[in-house]
Formats: sequence, structure tokens, C-alpha cells
Amino acid sequence: MMISVVIPLYNEEENVQPLLDELLPVLDGMKLAHEVILVDDGSVDATGARIAAARAAHPDRIRHIALERNTGQTAALDAGFRAVRGDVVVMMDGDLQVDPRDIPRMVEHLQGWDMVHGWRWQRRDTFFKRIQTRIANRVRNVLTGSDVHDTGCPLKVMRREVVERFRLFTGLHRFLITLARMEGFRTLEVKVAHRPRLMGTSKYGLLNRVFRAFRDLFAVRWMMARHYRLEARELGVEGAPKDLRKGVESEGRAG
Repeated sequence: MMISVVIPLYNEEENVQPLLDELLPVLDGMKLAHEVILVDDGSVDATGARIAAARAAHPDRIRHIALERNTGQTAALDAGFRAVRGDVVVMMDGDLQVDPRDIPRMVEHLQGWDMVHGWRWQRRDTFFKRIQTRIANRVRNVLTGSDVHDTGCPLKVMRREVVERFRLFTGLHRFLITLARMEGFRTLEVKVAHRPRLMGTSKYGLLNRVFRAFRDLFAVRWMMARHYRLEARELGVEGAPKDLRKGVESEGRAG
């Protein structure tokens, strides 16, 4: 089994090396083949140079993808997802607010699930940010029929086939759990550690944390209302029937 870790970065020059100093030993301890895909989302600071230096130091473990301009977190994640080679895909932010040491436990849970997503149950953010997140989670759950405590946690672990089913548009990185469930995949929420940001600045404020997310939520509602799961097989051909199903693997992992 191989693990691909996808990390979008925008103006995080101070965090690149500390992030790798924490992440790489965790991956080493798992004793599995792995790659770390660092996606520079058009940074205007030294983030790209820091990634290039890290790749030069670890050319067999680190990959560097550079977007030509700042396109947003969804696009950066999508670029990383399209590049993965592993059987298991880990996504996380590069701000050091989630702990890489939670990754091995989440990977173990994939034995019975298709996506494992984190719940930052002891948030280390400001009171105002915690209130914004709480409201956003409740609204998303009501409108999508979900029961997730922390839809915005950036730490997620998925089977590669889940990632391959995503068809992303701007802003939909906030709804990956819903998108996975729409395709019939089973998801599990587990508690993970959360830490305050020590370096760099947050890229999210009231505008893109609440108002844009609320707008994107209606797009997801539209997708949910018109989504279908195609389950069909071509009969009358030699050998095993050809599986034409959409959204579910042949083993029937869907719930």
C-alpha cells in the first residue's frame, strides 16, 4: 500500500519546513511507501522556493506542483488529487493546526470505511472563529441531511477511488464528505487534535468562511437533488458481465 499526502499551500513560507519536520517522521514510522505532494497555489512569498528546497533534499518523497496563479483551495486540492499515485490519499492544510500524528490511526480505520474525516473537538481558535464554524456546521448539516460535527476539518483520509469520483468546482472542498456520500461511499468521523496557528496568517475571514460557503451550499443542494447513481451491467457478452455502475466499486462498499 502507498500513501499520498496532498497539502495545498498559499503564502506559508514559514510553515513549509516545520510541517515536513513533523510529517516525514510520522510517515517513516508507518513503514509504507509514501509521497508528499505540496501544491503551491500561486504564492507571492517564498513558499515556492521553500518547497523546491525541500524537494531537492527529498526528491524521492516530495513532489512540487505549482499553480500558475492563485486559484483557490479547491483548485489546489484538485491539482494534487489528479497527481496522486497512492492507494490511500491524505489531505491536510499546511498551517500546522492539525497534528500529523493522527494520520496512522485514521489510515487504520480505512479497513472498514472509504473516508475517515477529523473532528477538531477541542478547537484552539478564537471565540469568534469557533462561533462562525459552529453556525456553518449546523447550517450545512440541516441543508445536506448530515450529522457531521466538523465538516471543515482539513484532515481527511480516503481511498483513492473516492478521490477519483470527485468532480470539483470552486468552493466544494468544504463539502467533500457530502460529495463522497453522494457517490455511495461510507464515511467515519474521528476526533483529532487541533492546535493554534503560530506562524503565517489565516486565509479565511467572515466573507469566505460564512457567506461564500453559504452560497456554495446551495450549489451542493442542487447537485444532491439531481444526482443519480447508475447501476447497470452489460449482458450477453463473453466472460464476466461488464460493470457499468457509477459511484460504487464492484465490491459494494457503499452503504
